[in-house]
Parts: sequence; C-alpha cells; structure tokens
Amino acid sequence: MTAVTVLGLGRMGSALADAFLAAGHPTTVWNRSAAKADALAARGAVRARSPREAVAASELVVVCVTTYDAAHAVLGPVADALAGRTLVNLTSGSPEQARETAAWAAGHGAGYLDGAVMTTPPGIGSTEFMLLCSGSPDAFAAHRDTLASLADPVDLGADAGLASLYDTALLGLMWSALSGWLHGAALTGSEQVSAAAFTPVAIRWLTAVTGFMNTYAPQIDAGRYPGADATLDIHLATMDHLVHASEARGLDVELPELLKAFTAKAVAAGHGGDSYARLIEVVRDGGRA
Repeated sequence: MTAVTVLGLGRMGSALADAFLAAGHPTTVWNRSAAKADALAARGAVRARSPREAVAASELVVVCVTTYDAAHAVLGPVADALAGRTLVNLTSGSPEQARETAAWAAGHGAGYLDGAVMTTPPGIGSTEFMLLCSGSPDAFAAHRDTLASLADPVDLGADAGLASLYDTALLGLMWSALSGWLHGAALTGSEQVSAAAFTPVAIRWLTAVTGFMNTYAPQIDAGRYPGADATLDIHLATMDHLVHASEARGLDVELPELLKAFTAKAVAAGHGGDSYARLIEVVRDGGRA
C-alpha cells in the first residue's frame, strides 16, 4: 500500500486522510494547528512534527489548504524534499495557478497532479463522486489506485490547469441547476406542493435535460444550431409563462427575467429560429449577441 502524506487538516483535508486510512494506506498528517491531527492519530495516522518530516514520510504528498499562497507557504521551505515524489494539490484555485505550481514542482523534481474532488467532505471515499485530475500522465498512472480511495479518478490530461477549469465550470452548472430547482420548488410550493413531492419529478426531468446537452454539444463544436427540436422563439415565449406565473404568486422574478433577457439577446440578433445551443455565442461575445 502506497504511503500517503496529507498536509492541511480542515474539514476536507481530514476527510481525505480518513479515507486513505480506511483504505489501508499508511498515512502521515500535518497541520499548522497540531490539535487538528488528534482524531486522525487516534485512528492510526502518524502525526508529523513539521512539513519537512511529513513530506519525507511518503511517496505521495497531498496538500489541501485554503489557497495556493498557503500551499506555497507550507511547501516552499521544504521544496528540496519533494524530489522524486508526487505532489497532488487539491487546493482550490485558478487554472493559471495550477500551471504555475506544476512548473514549480517540476523544477524541484516532483511529479505534479492538480485535482478537484467533486463532492463535499461527507462524500469522500465514495466512487459515486469524481476526483478530477490533470497534470503528469506518469504520476496519474502510478497513483490512480491510491487516489481511488478518495473518489473515482478522472484523468483530464497533461495540462495541469484543466482540473481547476472543469471544477469552476461544473460548479457553475451546479449553481444554475440548484437555483432553477429552488425556483421551481417555490413556484409549485405556492400551490401547497411540497418540495419532497416536486423533487422526484424534477430529477426525472433532468434526465431529459442531459439528453438535450448531448444533442447540443455537437452543434456547439460545429458552430451550427439547427432548431429542429425547439427554437429560441419558442423558448422565449415559454419563458414569459414562467415570469408571469412567478409574478402572480408573489415570487422573486429575477432568475426567470435573467433567463428571458439572456435569450432575447440572441432573438434580437436574428437567431430566433436556432436551437437553445445558439446561446453559447451570447456567452462567447460577452453578452452582446
């Protein structure tokens, strides 16, 4: 079993270390506030007295702290100890920061993977969730099985910035979907429909929505948006119903008005006969059309 070090024991870092322990990996932990290691040490983790001792203990070093600056503050003074090891950075940041850190790690003789765990701490350890990884192909191949202790590893390729880019894009998708669900729950709830009753129907509808995404993705890549299923004109007219139904029930209409205004830009630019996928051009053009 590969020996693993976890640097940073916030809620996520502690969950990562716990998952490695549960999978049987010898696990060394370190945190600036040493008391945060107490529970893990009681479950069998080795408590390192310093970042240097922690890095030296393991072939695989996982860092999960608040910012990239914090990661560099921990790792910078012990960079020489990283040579020959693999550094997996699960700290949230930008693609640019990930690429800079990958170059920094390579300069110190370390393999590098940037990653994003697509769940909250309670989901760590379940293969139902994804661990997005990008960076060294050799490092991913060598440590895929160990990283599978955390979630299902998904290799996005050699560009270290892609895990962060996907993470940001997927969070945007999550917020949009959850906001739409909340508005729907409020709308149906205004007629005494419980959220528990509305939600199974909403989830079933999302299955159809994923089908639309699969239909629209080739249109986006080709730059052609035939409105064979439903045109933007139809979508815009239907959005009026959502706005009016919400207003009539005293709900906040900012979200449906936003959707309507977003779609109206493409229609005003002469694309009313195109599919919903045409709206990607509004995004690409900075909201102009």
